[in-house]
Amino acid sequence: MEEKKKKTVGYTTGIFDMFHVGHLNILRRAKEQCDYLIVGVSTDELCLSYKHKKPVIPFEERKRIIQAIRYVDEVVAQEDRDKFRAWETLKFDKMFVGDDWKGSPLFAALEEKFRRAGVEIVYFPYTQGTSSTMLREKLDKLENETV
Repeated sequence: MEEKKKKTVGYTTGIFDMFHVGHLNILRRAKEQCDYLIVGVSTDELCLSYKHKKPVIPFEERKRIIQAIRYVDEVVAQEDRDKFRAWETLKFDKMFVGDDWKGSPLFAALEEKFRRAGVEIVYFPYTQGTSSTMLREKLDKLENETV
């Protein structure tokens, strides 16, 4: 009798405001390392609570954009930043995150909790030259030049 291979469930999160190639790179690379990819899209309220700014693209539109990406199997609302609580609900095997978080106090503690739970954290290199913050700054600069 053939043994059934367990599907690997992956999880990543983001605001995904002003969708760009860096976002696509993370989703593509995550899907390459799992069979089923769940993506948490941060709500507008969550963004306001820790970034102190509202996303340019509203939550429901960002969610629809992410749902349309072929690498994504499921989209959930990320209403808080507690990744372990997300794991308790979603039971993923791997969590994918940008390497700009590696070594941060938040992820140092999370690595230990996830290690005990058997969850692997995979860090991806940050896409140089592109970010939503950079796009926002360019737009602000263009807006100020036309005034």
